[in-house]
Amino acid sequence: MNFESFIAGRLALSRGKSFTKTIVGIAIAAIAISLAVMLLANAMITGFKKEIHSKIFGFWGHIHISDTNYNRDFELRPISIADKYYQELKKVKSIDYQKPVKFLGFELPEKYRTVKTKGGVEHIQPFIIMPGLIESSSEFQAILFKGINEEFDWKKMQRFIVMGRGLNPGTEDEIVVSKIIADKLGLEVDKDVIVSFVKNKNKIRRKLHIVGVFNTGLEEYDKRFVMGNMNKVRELLGWNESQVAGIEVFLDDIDDSEVITEYIYNYILPNNLYAERIQQKFPSIFEWLKLQDINEKVILQLMAIVAIINMVTVLLILILERTNMIGVVKALGAKNWQVQKIFLYYAAIIIFSGQLLGNVLGLGLAWLQKTYKFLKLDEQNYYLDTAPIYISWPTVLWINLGAFLVVLTFLVLPTFTINKIRPIQALRFK
Repeated sequence: MNFESFIAGRLALSRGKSFTKTIVGIAIAAIAISLAVMLLANAMITGFKKEIHSKIFGFWGHIHISDTNYNRDFELRPISIADKYYQELKKVKSIDYQKPVKFLGFELPEKYRTVKTKGGVEHIQPFIIMPGLIESSSEFQAILFKGINEEFDWKKMQRFIVMGRGLNPGTEDEIVVSKIIADKLGLEVDKDVIVSFVKNKNKIRRKLHIVGVFNTGLEEYDKRFVMGNMNKVRELLGWNESQVAGIEVFLDDIDDSEVITEYIYNYILPNNLYAERIQQKFPSIFEWLKLQDINEKVILQLMAIVAIINMVTVLLILILERTNMIGVVKALGAKNWQVQKIFLYYAAIIIFSGQLLGNVLGLGLAWLQKTYKFLKLDEQNYYLDTAPIYISWPTVLWINLGAFLVVLTFLVLPTFTINKIRPIQALRFK
């Protein structure tokens, strides 16, 4: 142990004046609160994004494949799942691709490196979406009937089922309705309902049996969609068993969506098919989610500024209070930088103490929210009924380490006031 850290430790353990103790206590509390806010902000925003992503991708998948002309005229155009590409989609695993080399956040011109995607295609499932009407005894509601088959992965939808169950693949007369539609029309599980479609300007009515109610929390989906067997609309469209409107592709990792979409479109799909990421299909929701990243950055920066200002002020007070000690240490032969290091070590101890308390406070509140869900949200506005929490331990580590280094770096500046203190004047200072 060098003498700078030894003296700093003695200063931290000494009782000192009541005023100094109060100032140090305030500094520790300020750092603790700042770090706790940082951790909570990160946990909530990360949890919020993950929950919304989980809902959107659980309902739609990560990539949609459809006819190239569908987005132009919005007419239902069949694509065949009997072609070779359909089986090739299931085999897509990790892909090698070229990624620009970056330095300090900037891309280096014409510099690339080969990297692999984190995963590949996890699952694919076809669908048909057709507009219609769902009728009760007194009201009706315009809907989009999403037809699915036995390849549909109900594990991804099961979390949204609030009453009843999912569809039985072998039964064509079952449907699952959203909670919004069920509440509006007074529909119940195990009851029959009339669903109408239009074909050649003729209204075709079908009696279907409600087996479940789902609630994703995404109002724009819940107020429109009903799920059923695709064979009910296939017969109306005159399509054969291999014809569908589109294919939903689920990936192992969302971060690979852009690369795998390009790979599928360029190397697997025939010319008449188009692959589109869900982020491109529903840009408004994802743009809104990007704003949360800005909110997080603003919160982290504000809390860091608060901690820096607080510690700079405290450190200057500590230096002024210990002017006499600084004169003694300098008179004994210590250099300016050695004396500065004493106060930097002292400041590091204060910061570390505040961070310990901040971690307990921040992570403790996060655990309470995750366990008891006491902080509620308006689901219509935020798509969730409670504030979600997701704790990423590597991120917690980086926030702690980053906050410690940033604050300590800024504290080097106020220690330069030590250089102006002369031993003779300091020893006379009272």
